[in-house]
Amino acid sequence: MTYAPIRLPHRPPHHTPEQFVHDFFTSFTEAALTDADPGEVVDRFHTRDVVQMSDGTRLDRDRLVAHLRPLRKNLREYRFDVHRVVADGDCIAAHLTIHARMRNGAVVATEVFQFGQFTADGRLRRSEQITRTLTTPS
Repeated sequence: MTYAPIRLPHRPPHHTPEQFVHDFFTSFTEAALTDADPGEVVDRFHTRDVVQMSDGTRLDRDRLVAHLRPLRKNLREYRFDVHRVVADGDCIAAHLTIHARMRNGAVVATEVFQFGQFTADGRLRRSEQITRTLTTPS
């Protein structure tokens, strides 16, 4: 089986897997926080048939779109620290930490372990992830 290289659209193909994951999450979050239509934002970064399993909860396209509303309302600052990524064809295994400051002033850090499958144009098709909170809101 031959796999296409993983590349974000309009990004140099020589980026490391770590840079790819960092750019994907950062670009998606930046776009999610704009006034753009939430469905268009999700479609820019995910396939229409996307399935994301997060801590046992199934998120399809509609649930991802719905997730953008509270994200827009509550997220004030964010940063992604990508610790390690292993890429094999169109699949990645990633370990990262999401740092966030919420509207109420709470600072939250969440560790993420993710297996993902991407299309040749850099959109997420399937994701299975487990998370754990490293800090809790005060």
